[in-house]
Amino acid sequence: MSSQQSPLTIGIRLSIMMFLEFFVWGAWYVTVGNYMKAHGMESMTHWAYTVGPIAAIISPFVLGMVADRFFSSERVLALLLVIGGVVLAYAPSVIVYDPNAAEPIVEGSTAFILLLLVHMLCYMPTLGLTNTIAFSHLKNQQVWFPLIRVFGTIGWIIAGIIVSKYMHADTLPQQFYVAGGAAVLLGIYSLTLPHTPPPSKGKAISVRDILGLDSLALLKDRSFLVFMVSSLLICIPLASYYNFAPIFVGDANIADPAFEMTFGQMSEILFMVLMPFFFKFLGVKRMLLFGMFAWVLRYAFFAAGASDAVYWMIIAGIVLHGICYDFFFVTGQIYVEQKAGPSIRAQAQGFLVLATQGFGMLIGAQVMGLLKNKIVTGEGAERLLNWKEFWIIPAVTAFVIMVVFLFLFKDDPKPAVTEEDVAKAAGTEELV
Repeated sequence: MSSQQSPLTIGIRLSIMMFLEFFVWGAWYVTVGNYMKAHGMESMTHWAYTVGPIAAIISPFVLGMVADRFFSSERVLALLLVIGGVVLAYAPSVIVYDPNAAEPIVEGSTAFILLLLVHMLCYMPTLGLTNTIAFSHLKNQQVWFPLIRVFGTIGWIIAGIIVSKYMHADTLPQQFYVAGGAAVLLGIYSLTLPHTPPPSKGKAISVRDILGLDSLALLKDRSFLVFMVSSLLICIPLASYYNFAPIFVGDANIADPAFEMTFGQMSEILFMVLMPFFFKFLGVKRMLLFGMFAWVLRYAFFAAGASDAVYWMIIAGIVLHGICYDFFFVTGQIYVEQKAGPSIRAQAQGFLVLATQGFGMLIGAQVMGLLKNKIVTGEGAERLLNWKEFWIIPAVTAFVIMVVFLFLFKDDPKPAVTEEDVAKAAGTEELV
């Protein structure tokens, strides 16, 4: 079907897919913390941000053992989205909350978290599936894919505006209905996408390939090892931003927190456009350092502005998201592309995602959640002072990681492994 349509038509269809894909995520992921706080579950908000990393660790098995080998990508995408959407829309119905009782009653919180886990187990593989579908039907991938992918960020922004600015549903269950409904809509729409056969049909299932074990050979390069360890560690304080910034914004009495958070995605689009110009003059190491420093500065702004709820400082910390994400994560993907040979390129990128979005964010959600529950207590001015104390921790942590990276990392664009290295690591010479 795709061969009979113009690149523009295919591009529009895939752009709609990306828009809805990230609309689903953006419609609830930013606001769930404030919803849980309003329904007596504030001490458990970090668990809502733990289910995503768990799903990120498991999803390669779904893609590698099922989707890539037995079924067309668009059909797997449709099934996962419909199931995940229905589960997400149902999730708030299990909560029973009575704040007016002598002892506030909260029931169903564990079931709520488990339903979020089921949703994310369905949703996380769709991130890879949408990329697979897009790359399979784009002739000029370097030109078209960034243009299509940016509609995902736009979808996230629009979701935040609708849920927060127009529906004022930061603390209401309607956010889950919007997200779940959008997931079901995208699931139905997926059945109209160009047919995408399973890319690894007929190939033997290899746990080595699924886990990307061949990419471990890259770790013999000291700078690559420093990069991977730094990437994992920097995601620990990063988890505090995703988990608690929306709650912090609400505690600072800033209306429609999720809408304010969309300024971070808006800056992400801006710096994505500007990245080629910065990259030309700064190179990999300086780009990564600027990204790390932006994290330090963001948390410093939050800490400095917390006690008096200084609006411009809080918003400045949010706007820095564009530099934090683009300069570090996107540059990191480019660096991994440079260091990995053609035969392990996909495995190396998967290894990076596993280390950062999987284990890094998983550890971060739990560690920062425990710290937040211990530090941020009380109400009003007392609570804001506690937020100041809390934000100092990720600021200092990110600063230490940045300094270590500065002295230990050396930018060398040459590949870290050869085809011979991969063959030896796999115990075969067939790749050579």
